[in-house]
Amino acid sequence: MTHFTDKVAVVTGAGSGIGRALAVELARRGAKVAISDVDDHGLAETLELVKQQGADVRSDHLDVAERELVLAYANAVAEHFGTVNMVFNNAGIAYTGSIEEMSFKDVEKIMDVDFWGVVNGTKAFLPHLIASGDGHVINISSVFGIFAVPTQSAYNAAKFAVRGFTESLRQEMLVGKRPVKVTCVHPGGIKTNIARNADQAEGRDHDKLSKEFDKLANMSPEKAATVILRAVEKGRARVLVGWDAKALDAFVRVTGSGYQGIAARFSKSRGL
Repeated sequence: MTHFTDKVAVVTGAGSGIGRALAVELARRGAKVAISDVDDHGLAETLELVKQQGADVRSDHLDVAERELVLAYANAVAEHFGTVNMVFNNAGIAYTGSIEEMSFKDVEKIMDVDFWGVVNGTKAFLPHLIASGDGHVINISSVFGIFAVPTQSAYNAAKFAVRGFTESLRQEMLVGKRPVKVTCVHPGGIKTNIARNADQAEGRDHDKLSKEFDKLANMSPEKAATVILRAVEKGRARVLVGWDAKALDAFVRVTGSGYQGIAARFSKSRGL
């Protein structure tokens, strides 16, 4: 028996990376798992990996930016399993470009998935989590929800917003004495495909950007999933995933707004 045995866990963005690793590890620990993604091929691979763990699993194509679809999905998952205990709002995309280079639509696309996708998932599943009597919302922010950098303004904005939204939600659950725990996750450099799949402003070198990210990615998705689930078991409000996330969090605390000049110089030196 584990903390997750027979619990129903929903994981968005489960087609690769942290989402896939969470789904597989949850299944290994005895959870029933609902997985979704817009990447049907990646999702099919995750489905097979989860099935290998002998888990009860449901798989669906889902765009978390489509609110009505997310609302219908939450009801369908609750009806399928009879209850929902946890939702991991993990789906996310990235974009590299300065504010001058970006169009409004570029910003809106990132916000629609990375922020509104979290809001949609939280709002859609919250009634079911409350009804379960043992609910947990786990929202994936980023180290970029703590530490801002040039050319990532839209991603920074979304991840800072996820942090604020999630911290407020946790307080509301405490004030209302709701049976729902809330955890905000800040991963550092994780070896995923988010940089390779990211869009970028015209003229920017996609391969160079991906290689720079790979240099900073130091933790496997599987290790990240283990760290996240340990925090979920303990009901932690916040979890920093990776030594780099912990170091940057401390760096911001010590330097205050002074970190911005240092980050700007570092980015310029790397040609980012």
